[in-house]
Amino acid sequence: MKATLWRGQLRYDAVTLHTASSGAISALDTLWLRLDDGTRCGTGEVRLNIQYLHGYSADRVLENITSALAGWNWALAPQAMLERVHADGAGLLAPARMLFDMALHDLLAQQADVSLAHWLGAAAASPGYPTNQTLFWGSEAQMLTQAELYVARGFTQLKLRTGVADFATDLARLRALRARFGEAITLAIDVNGQWSLAQAHAAFPALQALNLSYVEQPLAPANDAALAQLSGYGVPIMLDESLNSPAAIDQLMAANGALWGHLKLVKLGGIAPTLAAARRLQAASIPFMIGQMNEGHAATAAALQVCRAVQPRFAELYGADGLINDAVSGLHYQQGTVFINDLPGLGVQFDAARATFLQESGYATAE
Repeated sequence: MKATLWRGQLRYDAVTLHTASSGAISALDTLWLRLDDGTRCGTGEVRLNIQYLHGYSADRVLENITSALAGWNWALAPQAMLERVHADGAGLLAPARMLFDMALHDLLAQQADVSLAHWLGAAAASPGYPTNQTLFWGSEAQMLTQAELYVARGFTQLKLRTGVADFATDLARLRALRARFGEAITLAIDVNGQWSLAQAHAAFPALQALNLSYVEQPLAPANDAALAQLSGYGVPIMLDESLNSPAAIDQLMAANGALWGHLKLVKLGGIAPTLAAARRLQAASIPFMIGQMNEGHAATAAALQVCRAVQPRFAELYGADGLINDAVSGLHYQQGTVFINDLPGLGVQFDAARATFLQESGYATAE
């Protein structure tokens, strides 16, 4: 097995990323791992500049990945490598596990000559899945223009990023969206943990009239125990930043459906743990979303393939929409849905000419 590591700075056309937790983001600092068995090549992706989500600096994640590549046993079969990625004591941070796990899943499904969704157990899944779209921080005029563009393309599940300004500003924007689109859209908000409990108590009564699909992460993860005090308002609450381990999934399940979950590969460490968490929540009839950060085609395709396999109630798969310089391709967005080429593995293609080479490990395998 031969491994190559690549890097790129991905940018959007006409979308500015700005949330309460991230601040303004000019580009997605992205790594790709390519695993070549001599016949097929699996692709993994992870975004480096998301310290605000998991607490790890880009340098720390990159060092963790390059050290793992240098010490990897390239004689192992891909399935054994995947087991090693998730073994106790492997020493991989969650984003590093995601990178290895994704590339190995892509390779294994290609070796089986099936889409990753089918390799994960989907009986007969459509190559697409409906997705929401996020309205990032900007002026109210920018927000309404962006919403108009999304709705014109069939994307009627909208989520407003809040918590940057005061609640009065956020409430005015939510009301403007309802006034403009009425019930033709579903509307949710993501607070990114920026409210105190007192602020949440002040906000929730005003939110009741807006028929929100959910309020995402109203309190910081450290204050999750206080979320029970907000359940009486009747507005669904979805956790995001809180859900970063199997223990966190245990706590979510202990709420017996009073809280919903937003599962992301980069928090849980890849496709395998995300799929396991989704199936646990599904068995317990707890609503959940499969989602992502703003990420490129490969990471978005991985989340889409998980959606195809588990059919979640919600999906957040807008990450690759509008990217203008991604080294990976294969997705397209139309009529409220993201579609993937129905090919073996992730269904994506990698163009090395659009990425920066970092290092090579392992050895070439004879065809």
